[in-house]
Amino acid sequence: MAKEKRSTQAKVAPEIADKGYCSSKDTFYYGVKLHVVAQQRPGTMPIPSRVGLSAGSENDLTTLRQVLPFLQDGQLYGDKAYVDSSLRERLSEEQSLELLTPPKKSKGQERLSAAEKLFSEAAGRARQPIESLFNWIEEKTGIQEASKVPSSEGLMVHAFGRLAAAMLLLALNP
Repeated sequence: MAKEKRSTQAKVAPEIADKGYCSSKDTFYYGVKLHVVAQQRPGTMPIPSRVGLSAGSENDLTTLRQVLPFLQDGQLYGDKAYVDSSLRERLSEEQSLELLTPPKKSKGQERLSAAEKLFSEAAGRARQPIESLFNWIEEKTGIQEASKVPSSEGLMVHAFGRLAAAMLLLALNP
């Protein structure tokens, strides 16, 4: 909804939007985050099975914990924001769900081990299709451009309307 300098002045939709930080782009913004759990499809983009929004500042693990009761069996790939060893163990034991994330360096650790680097690369390759899906949604719908949204309701219509359009395009062009 607003980037960089404007992110401190934005006030639209305070019930669901606030100031967040995107580490991959090294930028602050005012808005919401889109979360997707998708089914992997070899050779093509994944199909979303769960979609949600959270405030820009909300920790990704908080959002994940809300959807976890609906997930069973299989593998769940996440980025470094989802690193939590106790959660990983619990999911494995209770839900037969394997949470795979790239390793984070420990405090004071300068480098990852060779095994950690290999695992990180493998996890990145496995996550690539979901990143492609996010990029494709933005390219086809302009979902990130919400600077003219006037209210919380307008933001919900903007986000989920554009997502619906993207899913229709995905369904029609498998």
